[in-house]
Amino acid sequence: MTEPDDATEARTDGGNMVTYGIEDKPPLGKSVLLGTQHWLTMIGSTIAIPLVLAGVLGFNGGQTAQLIATFFLVSGIATLAQTTIGNKYPIVQGGTFSMLGPAIAIVAALGGADGGASSTVMMRELQGAIIVAGAVEVLIGYLGIFGRLKRYMGPIVIAVVITLIGLALISVPQIISANQNWYLAGLTLVLITLFSQYLDDYSQVFKLFPVLLGLGGAYLLALVLSVAGVVNIVDLSPIAEAPLVRVITPFQWGMPLFTTSFIVGMFAGMLASAIESFGDYHSVARMAGEGAPNKKRVNHGLGMEGIGNVFAGIMGTGNGSTSYTENIGAIGITGVASRYVVQVGAIVMILVAFIGPFGAFVTTIPNAIVGGLFLAMFAQIVGVGLSQLQHVDMNQNRNVFVLGFGLFAGLSIPQYISGLESGALETGLSNVPVFGAVLGIPEVAQTISIVMGTEIAVGGLAAFILDNTIPGTDEERGLTQWEEITEDADEFEPFHQQLLSGGDSGPKVADD
Repeated sequence: MTEPDDATEARTDGGNMVTYGIEDKPPLGKSVLLGTQHWLTMIGSTIAIPLVLAGVLGFNGGQTAQLIATFFLVSGIATLAQTTIGNKYPIVQGGTFSMLGPAIAIVAALGGADGGASSTVMMRELQGAIIVAGAVEVLIGYLGIFGRLKRYMGPIVIAVVITLIGLALISVPQIISANQNWYLAGLTLVLITLFSQYLDDYSQVFKLFPVLLGLGGAYLLALVLSVAGVVNIVDLSPIAEAPLVRVITPFQWGMPLFTTSFIVGMFAGMLASAIESFGDYHSVARMAGEGAPNKKRVNHGLGMEGIGNVFAGIMGTGNGSTSYTENIGAIGITGVASRYVVQVGAIVMILVAFIGPFGAFVTTIPNAIVGGLFLAMFAQIVGVGLSQLQHVDMNQNRNVFVLGFGLFAGLSIPQYISGLESGALETGLSNVPVFGAVLGIPEVAQTISIVMGTEIAVGGLAAFILDNTIPGTDEERGLTQWEEITEDADEFEPFHQQLLSGGDSGPKVADD
């Protein structure tokens, strides 16, 4: 369905105010701006992850710029694949913090930037681990493993997972840095809030482009003050130094290496990423005013994310590919849930990857502006997570306990794990009666450490176990309402079925 350019009234779907739904196609010019806005919401993470990796790998400036461009390219192609062939949700794909921890651990085991293996050898080890982890995720997705678990994942479990997606990102450096320019961060936050919440009814421009207007306004002020010599916030030198065209090829760092212990560690990070994506699918459906995803859509989404991970390993990002929480927050703030818009944004990402000055321009956005953006985006995610509780009877003590324990465990236990000295967990696990011989194996201990150090995995697992073991009726747990709002099996038609049917929009055959 295509909405006219002068569509000024939001449409209410499933209790959400949605200006452009999943199937809507705004005019191309507007879609380019809206797609760029989607891309800008996740630019902080897309730059932050490769910068962290480049630091631990000991990359020089040229290698770092190449790595960032590779992230852009992989993100764009993976997004096109997910929105076209995968779960078909308007959800951006990109690097994941869940697989950053294992990557850093692998680099440390190889000696890091201060010694040991060369930077390219370390990257090749990361590539091999990511490719294998991605291949396993492909099997998990297309064999329907997560889809079979969906019947046990009630709204209270999803509420915990989605809420922790937002809360777990509180500690990103763009938000908590002691040296942060809070005047600029505050201005960005105020502008985004002003346009999206207070002025959205006055103009469609304010409603559709609050992020673009907020980021643009704050950046313009920072640029003017920097050029005038008042402050030194924006540095434009990377734009002048960037090559006009950047060449990005598969295996650009060399052929991948495959080490069993590193693969196991990356596999744990992939599992945490898959759990996060499971929550993201429900979150984006909620934002878009759609029914909860059926198991078929979940399976195809995770399978495509696995393919994205394999592709990321081949291209050499040193990181995987997953659904982006920031993009989902942008849907909630702007009301733009169009798949077409996200696909246009993906094309923008791909072009930016090859055009050096454009990619360099993005790196000039101050961390303070990105921090202000994150505050708005992550807060939106937390709110969406808690909104899932509308299906649950919160007058029941068992539900209050499951929610509270899931959130608290998800925030506290990873803090405990991160505070342990190196090797302490492995030593402790090796002393566990009966199972110590297995748990103390370095690869097993590292896997447990990664999973238990991930907020979403810990909180989601705790809520999952409690919600499925503490006595309670389906109605009390929200499963009855949950089933009512879950889309029918024929509402998602896999890409291969569309090809076979010639794109026929008639009755669809369920395919699990």
